[in-house]
Formats: sequence, structure tokens, C-alpha cells
Amino acid sequence: AERFCTFCFCCAAAESNKYEAAKEEILSQTVCTRCEVSQWDSDEPVPRADLLKGIQGAHGLLCLLSDKIDAEVLEAAGPNLKVISTLSVGFDHLAIDEIKKRGIRVGYTPDVLTDATAELTVALLLATARRLPEGVEEVKNGGWSSWKPLWLCGYGLSGSTVGVIGLGRIGMAIAQRLMPFGVKRLLYSGRTAKPHAAEVNGEFVPLDTLVSESDFIVVSCSLTPETQGMCDKSFFSKMKPTAVFINTSRGAVVNQEHLYEALSSGQIAAAGLDVTTPEPLPTNHQLLTLKNCVVLPHIGSATYSTRGVMSALAAQNLLGGLQGTDMPSELTL
Repeated sequence: AERFCTFCFCCAAAESNKYEAAKEEILSQTVCTRCEVSQWDSDEPVPRADLLKGIQGAHGLLCLLSDKIDAEVLEAAGPNLKVISTLSVGFDHLAIDEIKKRGIRVGYTPDVLTDATAELTVALLLATARRLPEGVEEVKNGGWSSWKPLWLCGYGLSGSTVGVIGLGRIGMAIAQRLMPFGVKRLLYSGRTAKPHAAEVNGEFVPLDTLVSESDFIVVSCSLTPETQGMCDKSFFSKMKPTAVFINTSRGAVVNQEHLYEALSSGQIAAAGLDVTTPEPLPTNHQLLTLKNCVVLPHIGSATYSTRGVMSALAAQNLLGGLQGTDMPSELTL
């Protein structure tokens, strides 16, 4: 049975055939003579019924953030399943307790998307603070007439205080990219002080201090029971009325109703989100009615090179789990 492993790719067709081919080569060169590969070959998420059917008897699973791997999926897979490889850094779509209970190994793709996500975060911050989407729309709808002193004015980074919630790999990469803009102070909060914060002159402060003193707040923390819903009415009430809020971590960190209230009432200046709850965000969602809220479709890691490296790493993790050898990036359960 070990020589004929079956695993499902619940992953969509890659954004570039070149990178998809690299992943396929890793798999085919290593296991083509010993494994049967079942792949969901579509840009759309695999339907639940197809996932439950396709995973039956599988020894390994390669999945995406959009695939909810819960007890039902694990039961459908049966006792053969010994490895799950997710094409993501986050793993809140995985029922970790159930997976641990069954002794299943988990691979993920940390580090490789740090730079891409940090770049996107800075781009989103600048677009939100300088009102770029509004400006583009004004050009298209004829709103651009003569020059006006205060028309489409926004907020600049020079001389500002930036607060980063969660100065991990991505948080640090964001801070490093923001400092050359002339940021005066870099505040950060989290469970513990970070030695590497000295590289950006980071000041470790309580969350309340960060929220009340920052001109820009960037959320880059993990989703945990402690951080879920952390950005709520109380949080936004402490922010400056001129402050800009950016979230590229997880949508569930933010109470979106409270964010809408803060934005629509002028309690805070603007917000930029690359993550929401749910995803995709319904087109009639109240946040999408606001000019001072920029919402992106979770594209933090969306560069060709990054997705290619992620795909290769996910494939290598999967093979390591199938063969009972070391996985390049194994999640400690």
C-alpha cells in the first residue's frame, strides 16, 4: 500500500505554467512510479462533495487556505492519511486538534512569502493613505477638473509614528520597508520584545500605547484565540481620528462591523484590508460602500515567483510526509 499512495491536489491551476510545471516535476520525478496522483485541475476551489469523495483512501493531501480540512474530511480520508501539506503559511483552515489526534503530519510554507506580503502591505498602506483608488476613479468619471488645494489630500509617512502589531517575519519585513520613507517612530506590540527590533529602532510598547500614539497601524499577527476580534470598538476608539488602519494578517482579527462604524463616523481616517471575513467579501458588504476603505482580494503573496516557490515547497513537504522522511517545513503540533 505504501508503494501506491493516493493523494489529492485540492489546489487550483497555478498562475503561471512555468511554476506549476516545477511543482509537477518534483512530484513526477519522485513518485510517478509509486503513487497515483489525483488532482483537482481548476482555478475554482474543489467542491466539498468532490473533496470528500476524492480523498477516500488517500495517503497524502495537498490543500489550499480555501479548503476546510475538518473532522469530516479526515473521516472520509480514512486511516491511510498520514500527511497534509498546505500551500499557505496560515493553518486556521485545518482542524489541528483532530489532525494531531490521528497522528497526521502537517507541512506548510512559511518564510517564502514574507517579502511579497510585506511589499503588498506597503503598497496597500500607501494606496489607502494617499487615496489612490479614489484618484483613479475621479480620473475615470470626470471628477478631475482644475487643481484644488485640498482635493484628494491624504496622509504621508514622513515624520510619522507607525505601529506594527506582531513583529514576526512579515511584520519585520514591513517595518524595514517603511523606515526609508522617513518614519520617525516604529512601535510594536506582541507577546514579547524582539531583539531584531533594534534594526528598525523599534519600541516595544503595550497595545493600548501603540493604538493611541500611531499614525499608521499595521496588523501582522497570527490568528489566535487572543487576537480573534482584537480590533474592535474599544480598539478603534483609542486610535487618532487621522490614523490609517491596515490589516494583511487574518480577517477574523478585525470586528468588521465595528470597523465600519469607525470609518463611517470619522472616528478613524481610513482602512486598507487584504483579508476579510468571509472571503470573498460579498459585493453588497457595507465596507465596500466607503471611499475611505480599500479592500483587496487576499493577494499578499501573489507574485509569480513567490507562488512558484510555495508550490515547490508544498510538494516537497508532501513527499517527505509520504516517504516518512524530513519535511522542509513541518508544523510542530
